[in-house]
Amino acid sequence: MTTRYDVAGVQGMFEPGSDELVLANKLGIVDPSDMDEAELVLLQKLYESVLQEHLPTGRLTAHHLKVWHRRWLGNVYAWAGQLRYVNVSKDGFPFAPAAQLSRLMAAFDREQLGRYTPCTGFDSQELTRAIAVTHVEFILMHPFREGNGRISRLLADVMAVQAGHGPLDYSSWETNKSDYVSAIQLGLGHNYEPMMHWVTRALETD
Repeated sequence: MTTRYDVAGVQGMFEPGSDELVLANKLGIVDPSDMDEAELVLLQKLYESVLQEHLPTGRLTAHHLKVWHRRWLGNVYAWAGQLRYVNVSKDGFPFAPAAQLSRLMAAFDREQLGRYTPCTGFDSQELTRAIAVTHVEFILMHPFREGNGRISRLLADVMAVQAGHGPLDYSSWETNKSDYVSAIQLGLGHNYEPMMHWVTRALETD
């Protein structure tokens, strides 16, 4: 079985006894399903805190993302909330080089979060583009060692709620995974239209 990421370095250490299926963690978890469950329970707690109790009403920042990541996984991984310092790829697709992450995160804070948040008062078209652009750029950057997809979705949900919308329904992304991945990769050329399609789908309500 292949691991989720191809990675070298200290952040690539696996938990002993996990057959290199679970990253080294503070809880001594060796079974992937147990880790998935632990991360899910903690993520639900983070969602409740961020979306229901302490919704950011102003401009979102890179600091918010780091704090969310640390609050979510800080009891699991020693590196939670920190930028990754190893290069990672997924299914042969390389994400941004680790050496560039400090610069890229600063640019993301300035150019995407600074431009597109807060989303208060956005109409549907403005919200769709704001979420699509920030989601693509965040995923291409992949700033954290683990959990980037889930933090990116929390970011999208916060943006949607700021605009007076409910959280997104990501089921269409899951059932059309290859098209979703293609939409992300097309963002390398700043073509955000494909991702806007999937954001529109995720924002649709019955």
